[in-house]
Amino acid sequence: MPPKSKSPLQTVQRNTDEIKRKVDSLFQEIQQADATQHPKQTEAFQRCIQLQKSVEETLKTLRALNKADEPVPVGTYDQRKREEDMRLLNLQHQLQMLAERLVPDTANKQVVNARIEKASTSKVEDEEEEEDNEEESEEEDDEEESEEEDEVGPSVNNFIAVCDFNSQQEGDLTIKKGEILRVLSKNPDGWWLAQDSKGNKGVVPKTYLRNCNDEEEETETEEDSEEETDEVKQRAKTDKQKEQRKHSGTKSNWDAVRKAVTEISASDVLSAMGAIPAGFRPSTLSKLLEEGKAFRSSHFLQPEYSQSQLAFKDLLWSPDKGSVRPRVSRVSLTLTLWSCKMIPPPGVGVQVLSRHVRLCVFDGTRVLSNIHTVRASCNNKNTRTWTFSPRVSGILPSLLDGDCFVRSNSQSPELGILFELGISYIRNATGERGELSCGWAFLKLFEASGVPVPYRTYELAVNGGTPYDKGVDVDPSIARRASSSVFQQMMTSRRQPKFFVKLKYANSKTRTALQLLPDTLVGSTCSIHLLALYRHILADALLRDRLTMQNADLICSPVLATFAQVLDQTDLLDALRSVWAEKEGSLKRSEKRDGEFMKTLFVQLYMDTVYPLLHSLALPPCQWADQETESLRWRIIAGILAVNKQKESALSSLLSEEAAQEAFDVSEVAYDFLTKARETAATA
Repeated sequence: MPPKSKSPLQTVQRNTDEIKRKVDSLFQEIQQADATQHPKQTEAFQRCIQLQKSVEETLKTLRALNKADEPVPVGTYDQRKREEDMRLLNLQHQLQMLAERLVPDTANKQVVNARIEKASTSKVEDEEEEEDNEEESEEEDDEEESEEEDEVGPSVNNFIAVCDFNSQQEGDLTIKKGEILRVLSKNPDGWWLAQDSKGNKGVVPKTYLRNCNDEEEETETEEDSEEETDEVKQRAKTDKQKEQRKHSGTKSNWDAVRKAVTEISASDVLSAMGAIPAGFRPSTLSKLLEEGKAFRSSHFLQPEYSQSQLAFKDLLWSPDKGSVRPRVSRVSLTLTLWSCKMIPPPGVGVQVLSRHVRLCVFDGTRVLSNIHTVRASCNNKNTRTWTFSPRVSGILPSLLDGDCFVRSNSQSPELGILFELGISYIRNATGERGELSCGWAFLKLFEASGVPVPYRTYELAVNGGTPYDKGVDVDPSIARRASSSVFQQMMTSRRQPKFFVKLKYANSKTRTALQLLPDTLVGSTCSIHLLALYRHILADALLRDRLTMQNADLICSPVLATFAQVLDQTDLLDALRSVWAEKEGSLKRSEKRDGEFMKTLFVQLYMDTVYPLLHSLALPPCQWADQETESLRWRIIAGILAVNKQKESALSSLLSEEAAQEAFDVSEVAYDFLTKARETAATA
């Protein structure tokens, strides 16, 4: 008798049963074992990743099956296939939640400790008793939330749909307002696996659901409702206080731990899913930029107080020349970003919005300057090679300018330039945006003897992880292998990510302009002359025109009050640079040598071009890596510049009904150097 042909669908069902048995066994072992035992945690994480791969392969096999593949006709084939698909999706959600809990922290331990230490040192030791009590209650709330998030396995709850939701893609569940749903698992990305009364399963957004217990509580007494309202108000007030403390720079240790672990978990989960290489991490420098203005160019452009706080350290007056006194810093150079090679791209499901390099002065432990960003470009046929555009001129965006300058007066023997290669991305499935580091490179600027490194082109190895991790590969699949064969060594070396940068000695004109800038600053070479003119105007107001050095009154100067904001909006700086280049080309040689004339002309052009744009309601806010917003801003800027060129001044534009402006604030014209100037940083 011939053997029976095996049904492909039954084979998938048996594989699913086997995977479910292993998942249940893994959950049981984790609940019984001590979660703090690192070897067991690492082993469990590896098993979880293997199970995830098995689920993905089984799901792929299932979706490739057809009814015609069955040796015997099956009447309920489509229904059984859908049920098996939902079983696998449920297992996938469980394993994803488990992976986020068990993600090993051996490679990222230094990052977490560094962030915790930074948060601890920034905490004020003499806080008031009221703030201490608020932080204790905040820790308790965070611990409760963490305990809720640490629950593993599908939690069964009854929820009510607050509005209709139509499925948008395969795996979604269509729901109607008022329908009762049974939630099987809660996915951290906000999409929950639910089942309706008919037995249909699928994922729905959690914002469309409300717990039935909350619905029953609304029918209780009016007194309870009022208490709820008071509680909500009190909670909102507490949240507002938390937000204010966040912006003021005071953070608790618990906040630092939770933030660091959350970021690491997100990157490791993406890595486990195969969406990104294992060496990618959340961008370190991007997070510093988001925390406030402490690492922005606008902050470092302001004058720095001396140790006594009674004078300025890097802004001095030269009586002989009647202008700013030049200052020679320990590091004052220009460099050109050439290219990045063999940078692995992200996997399927992650769309890249921007490729860029962020650079700053770094001593191995601290960022000592502002963070400057240069955007890279690549060919769609070769996404592993990034290139830059040196010597930007005309109206081309300075964001693409690969020519940069670096100034620093730090005495650290480990001083160098940190380059972080990053991408801004969006996940196609969830619409989540974020920024990842594709690796980092470090160029030490001084040799062991203290002699500066020579000016030449450097080929830097790109390391994975964060700048605080050592020995992490960007892509472990291309590991460095020791081989006796010279040819094999050459081939292995060519596969490693590399970053090419050229250090250059600035010409005399550029050196003269650089010596007028702050002791510590990183930026684009094409804007040096504009920054030098601003420093001349700043010195006139603070050192020459003040009645006495003890006078601290507000200074009426729209240029001083707003120019620093322009540095954080590169398209506005490009507009000013373009107009200035056009005007400077028509000047006589004698006018260019007249310092007072050049400063007056700079103020006039600034007020006629950039100042009306700063508070224009027609100009949308800047959004990083949003191509549509960036294009819209540039079209609006170009249009306003064209209109202003036909008029004698921008006053008519400011008073025009067509050009709507934000409500006027006195800070737009008043410069307060007491709040703008920087305190002297501790010497390295």
